[in-house]
Amino acid sequence: MKATVMCSQQWIRRYHPKPERRITLVALPHAGGSASYFHPLSAALGDDVEVLAVQYPGRQDRRHEALVEDVGELADRITRALLPWAGPIALFGHSMGATVAYEVAQRLKEEGSPASALIVSARRAPSVVRADGFHELDDDALLEEVRVLGGSDDALALDEELIRLTLPVLRSDFRAVASYRCTRTEPLPTPITALVGTADPRVTVSEVGQWRRHTEGDFSLHVFDGGHFYLADHRSAVTGLLRDVLTPHMSR
Repeated sequence: MKATVMCSQQWIRRYHPKPERRITLVALPHAGGSASYFHPLSAALGDDVEVLAVQYPGRQDRRHEALVEDVGELADRITRALLPWAGPIALFGHSMGATVAYEVAQRLKEEGSPASALIVSARRAPSVVRADGFHELDDDALLEEVRVLGGSDDALALDEELIRLTLPVLRSDFRAVASYRCTRTEPLPTPITALVGTADPRVTVSEVGQWRRHTEGDFSLHVFDGGHFYLADHRSAVTGLLRDVLTPHMSR
């Protein structure tokens, strides 16, 4: 049990512990992203929702750890980190994080503790296969991809040393996404809520809508004005939507 708790502490960041929580929302970041991306959301959701932000290896306080270039391995290790957590758990993943969240949901189902809700953002459904090959780009082209996505403007102003530290993480995450193939044929029992921006340059509304094929429960699709990181422009609306999704699953 001690090893399991240590694993949880390694992977999970609790920015705002909520002892009165009625549900736990596990938030999984995008390619190149880190747990701190969800700090504002953690504060905004109120005392009855505790956000556990996942910290992938190779970034921030885990920057000296080896990167993981396999979505399945990430999901295995994150699922183990969630085992000590009691009560209802929901999953929220943005971009690459949505794919990882889906695989975690599959593993929680196999553990006999299915997630209460799966919320996926800015990511095509696992059944939609398209080769992007971003991990094969040279450094200049990879930075241009970051610019197109619009999620890491600050990265373009970093000094050369920090850029060299950032690019391997991005490339590794893109490689993990490129090599991922969904092997699950049975839909989840977990209801799925999908979110997407109208002007996302890397995923279409139709591709996000295909998530409906991956649940035998309820499905809803919500479209926001904006690009891949529409979340930044619609924080209040997204927070309200998340509360609406989570409220029916809160423990009493």
